Amino acid sequence: MTISISELYGKKIISGTGHWIGEVGEVVIDIEGKQVSHLLLGKIDPSKAGDMIRSLFKNGVEYKRVKKVADTILVSGS
Repeated sequence: MTISISELYGKKIISGTGHWIGEVGEVVIDIEGKQVSHLLLGKIDPSKAGDMIRSLFKNGVEYKRVKKVADTILVSGS
């Protein structure tokens, strides 16, 4: 199944235990690996990049944890 990156924006992320994690604000692409790396739970403001990007990654979800993408995104773990 193929999904476009734009379809991920705004989707709710739910843990495997049913807990709401957040909504997709940004999608990080690993250009060298040609794959999605992370789903971030907020938007990146380019004028405030440094600390904000680190914070978003800390609160983001590694895409390898994604188990299913439908109306919501189901990820492994809690």
